[in-house]
Amino acid sequence: MKRSSLILGACLLSSVSFGQILHGTKKTFTLDDTLRGTITPERAWWDLMRYDLSVDVDIDNKFFRGSNVISYKALSPGKVMQIDLQEPLSITSVVQGEKSLKFTKKGANAYFIELPATVSAGAEGDITVHYEGNPKVARRAPWDGGVSWAKDKLGRPFVATSCQGLGASVWWPCKDHMYDEPDKGMRISITIPDSLMNVSNGMMDSYCLYKDGKVTTVWEVINPINNYGVNINIGNYAHYTETYKGEKGPLRVDYWPLDYNLEVAKEHWKDVPRMLEAFEYWFGPYPFYEDGYKLVEAPYLGMEHQSSVTYGNQYKKGYLGRDQSGTGWGDKWDFIIIHESGHEWFANNITYKDIADMWVHEGFTAYSESLFTDYHYGKKAGEDYVIGTRKNIRNDIPIIGVYNVNHEGSGDMYSKGANMIHTIRHIIGDDEKFRQILRGMNKDFYHQTVSSADIEHYISQKAGRDLSKVFDQYLRDVRIPKLATQVKGGKVNYRWENVIDGFDMPVKVAVDGKEQYIYPSTSWKSIKGKTLVADRNFYITQ
Repeated sequence: MKRSSLILGACLLSSVSFGQILHGTKKTFTLDDTLRGTITPERAWWDLMRYDLSVDVDIDNKFFRGSNVISYKALSPGKVMQIDLQEPLSITSVVQGEKSLKFTKKGANAYFIELPATVSAGAEGDITVHYEGNPKVARRAPWDGGVSWAKDKLGRPFVATSCQGLGASVWWPCKDHMYDEPDKGMRISITIPDSLMNVSNGMMDSYCLYKDGKVTTVWEVINPINNYGVNINIGNYAHYTETYKGEKGPLRVDYWPLDYNLEVAKEHWKDVPRMLEAFEYWFGPYPFYEDGYKLVEAPYLGMEHQSSVTYGNQYKKGYLGRDQSGTGWGDKWDFIIIHESGHEWFANNITYKDIADMWVHEGFTAYSESLFTDYHYGKKAGEDYVIGTRKNIRNDIPIIGVYNVNHEGSGDMYSKGANMIHTIRHIIGDDEKFRQILRGMNKDFYHQTVSSADIEHYISQKAGRDLSKVFDQYLRDVRIPKLATQVKGGKVNYRWENVIDGFDMPVKVAVDGKEQYIYPSTSWKSIKGKTLVADRNFYITQ
């Protein structure tokens, strides 16, 4: 994957664990956290070019046996590669050509593979990693991750993977850090009983039946893909397809419901073309035309797997039948279809380098729910929706987590992140300019990994205003700005309270009913009038 910048982190491999002061509480991170979350020297020297993953899934024994051909290009000379695979799975062998390679294991999940000789900068090669075992069972997918070994309502196998945060190495060996993605895509070959179907990412390349009662489905992904976006979905699927006439031309859209849900899916899943219409308007063309778009039924709530969005919302509107905003607007569309598909732009196209910046995925995608509502039901409806989600905000810890240890910040990255973006939209005060910023992000960071700093700088630059203090306030502090006011002698005095040093956000207000922008500071300022009421679209208190 193209990267806007490459920042190497220090690898603390000499200690078993280390402590870090996290938001006022001492948080201990382990060696495994560091190996998982840091761009170690054994990761930094090589660029990931392609994966060719093959897995034989033994459903009866909940057992995986497979291999992954990992193609690479040397960015600098190197000899030792870090490949990750989480226990209880284990790597059984690694080969390059016909030569077996030595490897050692550090911590629970990191393998260090020694190549036959130092690879020169610019050289390309590949290794094949063989592995097997019983992968971690997902107890509460998709939040804890692993493999869901479920049954459909007819008692037939219904199996799926999900692994955001926990990492793709929970079910297959890979370079399990988000900063690097395979530039040339990947191939996914899954072997299962021939009574079942597997649906994965990209386009189906082949379907091979064998005499022993097994079948292998081969899926080809053309575009770079983030590790956690790779998935397998095994079940008794029905299938139908349509073509969406999008900004880049015809887009193949495939639907994979369980067979007994085919008719209800054909009606309920009509939110998909509505989603594509709204999001191409706001964000630009769907980022993976070559790989198509799929909606696939899964035995858990849903996940944003790239070009293979999974769905388990029970064919209900809202979030399992509930409106997340409490306004009624969220009852008019299926939350999982809209939210998880929004991630195709913010998560799969624009991807965080470090999970500490997960708000880049979740804040913009949570706001996509409001933008979908805005597009189809009007601007006021969109405002009502996002403002309604403020009731979900806890303001417990900062949204940005701890870097280099695979640590995400507060769950407020969803609703608070969305309301911060909504606030910035109203600071800009020009909806077309705001829309072009969103579209520009998806064009200028197309198929790239980014940091929060990259996104913050980009928005400030395109908005023509330094928004750094706004980002610091909402992402790195838990306090909500308060616009304090005092009415004295025909004037309203106002200032910011509950803010970081240097907070300089303008705010739209109505002074005696007349709308205008004011520019408070932490010192008192005055304006003629008897009343001053802040615009509700700014996430502040008064």
